[in-house]
Amino acid sequence: MSELLTVFLNVILPVFAIVMLGYLLGGRLELQARTLTRAAYYVFVPAFIFQAISSSKVDPSIALKMLCFIVATHLLAALIAGGLGRVLGRSKEMIAAFVMIAVFGNVGNYGLAVIRFRLGDIALAPATIYFVAITITAFVVCVGAAGWAHGGSKGALWGVLKTPALWATLPALLVSSAGVTMPLMLSRMIGLLADAMIPVMLFALGLQLLEQKRVSLSGDVLLASGIRLLLAPAIAFVVAIPFALSAVENVAGILQAGMPTAILVAIIAKENDIVPGFVTSVVVVSTLASLVTLTLLMVLL
Repeated sequence: MSELLTVFLNVILPVFAIVMLGYLLGGRLELQARTLTRAAYYVFVPAFIFQAISSSKVDPSIALKMLCFIVATHLLAALIAGGLGRVLGRSKEMIAAFVMIAVFGNVGNYGLAVIRFRLGDIALAPATIYFVAITITAFVVCVGAAGWAHGGSKGALWGVLKTPALWATLPALLVSSAGVTMPLMLSRMIGLLADAMIPVMLFALGLQLLEQKRVSLSGDVLLASGIRLLLAPAIAFVVAIPFALSAVENVAGILQAGMPTAILVAIIAKENDIVPGFVTSVVVVSTLASLVTLTLLMVLL
């Protein structure tokens, strides 16, 4: 019981407190989530990814195993969620929503902060690799699911290819593998931008939750939240076994798989008219429920 309380107070609560600051202050300060999220998406996130990966010493063969592990985990989660939607006789739009929710957790602002507090800076490199892999996989699956439900989405591949996080990953891997020494001025600039990513994105998450006006609580909302918070990390736990990763790489991957639904899923749902009210409700409910599920998951791991 004491460990549960310690994890909640020292790992989960500091992260969620910044989210709540955004939620409570956003209206009073007349802030818009879009401004912060766009700044993070195009500036802070690429800087963070570049710094974390370029300064890491992850063996390429280990990185490949990590990628296979996390991609397999999320594809299996998507397949199971879609199959469950079919068994329950849900509409195409609802099945697509189940798939999108299962594959896209909040692995950036929420996941990286929680993992850093729980496992330390040593976990940032694997957690960042998982973050990039999950994000790219999730975008592809979400766009594909939306296209299946509504007959296609033009420019989807190009939208994935021009993702800033992807463009930052490639040079970072080259710098890391070649052992290149960055100029001090550039290194310090990137470092300052990278340090700003997590607090900015957590505060922006609070603003995004504030802007989600309608929230409903139904059986499907609870089921979808359970898939994201419970089923996905359970799949990750099983899938990780044959890859024989280190303890830090293993736990970081399982924790990333257990993050609540990303707000980006609600944005994609709105853009493609995939039951946006339902998806928004899952985002809010899974985020609040993660206070309990993530605390338990970290204690168990």
